[in-house]
Amino acid sequence: MAEYKREEKVAFNGKKVEILGSTFEEGIPETPMNWREKLRNREEMLAYLKTGERYWFSDEWFGSEKRKTKA
Repeated sequence: MAEYKREEKVAFNGKKVEILGSTFEEGIPETPMNWREKLRNREEMLAYLKTGERYWFSDEWFGSEKRKTKA
């Protein structure tokens, strides 16, 4: 089991608490990720792209949450 880095922070109530630090391994991917290989046919690819387009460019969605007023 890997040894975790621990950090000491101040909680909202002013007490010092010990928390876990970063737990990921640094580095870069060995092979590039090809999203097209994960999708089986043209319809799935188009649905994937339309969902992403709506997520980023629609007037009624802002990022990952639906909001009544713009951020």
